[in-house]
Amino acid sequence: MHEFLSNHRNELAARCRAKVGNRPGRSATEAQLQNGIPMFLDQLIRTLRIEQSPERHLSELISGPAGGGVALSEVSVSAAQHGKDLMELGLTVDQVVHDYGDLCQSITDLAFEHDAPFAVDEFRTLNRCLDNAISDAVSEFSYQRDGLNDVMNAEHSNRQMGFFAHELRNLLGTASLAFAAAKAGNLNLAGATGSILERSLTSLDKMIANSIQDVRVTSMREASLDAFSLDTFIQEIYDAAALSAVMYGCTFRILPVEPELALRGTRDLLIAAVANLLQNAFKFTAPGTEVLLTAYAQGDRILIDVKDHCGGLAAGVEETMFLPFSQSGANRTGIGLGLTIAKQTVASNGGTLTVHSLNGVGCVFTISLPRNSMPT
Repeated sequence: MHEFLSNHRNELAARCRAKVGNRPGRSATEAQLQNGIPMFLDQLIRTLRIEQSPERHLSELISGPAGGGVALSEVSVSAAQHGKDLMELGLTVDQVVHDYGDLCQSITDLAFEHDAPFAVDEFRTLNRCLDNAISDAVSEFSYQRDGLNDVMNAEHSNRQMGFFAHELRNLLGTASLAFAAAKAGNLNLAGATGSILERSLTSLDKMIANSIQDVRVTSMREASLDAFSLDTFIQEIYDAAALSAVMYGCTFRILPVEPELALRGTRDLLIAAVANLLQNAFKFTAPGTEVLLTAYAQGDRILIDVKDHCGGLAAGVEETMFLPFSQSGANRTGIGLGLTIAKQTVASNGGTLTVHSLNGVGCVFTISLPRNSMPT
């Protein structure tokens, strides 16, 4: 399939452009037409080519894992940019899916025209690449759309504040008028004017009390959470864990983190959770191999990966390894609570902790947390 796609790359790209041009309301710049589907097509070709080689497991670095697993890959980065571009063009999420569907249909049609049969494994790879690309593009599209909604919500909050101030002024004005009338006429406050004053003051008290309660609930919810830079967070973890890696006889590396990324949570506890994963990786990775820490965004989530070279997990281990006191490796030092604590900590911060086994290579532990705006 990779030879067929390489030989017909320009024709496939042209067919996709034609389909894009025929859809109502769909437009794009020349740069987006070059860097969207054509770039994905090149990544698909490289993935198929590598999967025909002895190092087929390296194809996941280009197109990501199968089965909906989350990992940083070339496809995830370019698909996220494609989703962002379409959001900025004011298009719908349907258009994001249609773009990749256009390529799939173009490949199928062209293969039929040339009577070019493909192997089942090649179709599986095509579906995996499309599935991962669509997922990442839609996730980023949704994140950008939600950011726009946040701006609209802020405007809504401002309107609500204006309404609140307006109502306060009306109630205060009514109370002031009633008080002035009572004072000028030496009226008995037990009468009608006194009732107006009482109702106005009661309404004022109720409105202010409700507002204070809303602020208090929000403050309590936000007080235990910190907004912080992901880059600084990862660097602090690296500085603390680097010495441990040396003690275990392995190398430890981090990839650069985009400086504008941030997350929100109990910072100290999250540092401890990642540290637990790293200690586990140092403990089980083969001597002289590398433990890699990466952190990146996917849609409205921040993902933190810890990858080791332990050789992969035995059958059934994934189902039990996060249970308390569970120890499945040959090294039984410790009491088997590190992964349990890490999972509970991540969950308490609105996140998830999962593991993906790379048979014959190692494991990738992935923390997924809510993405946040950079703190000011």
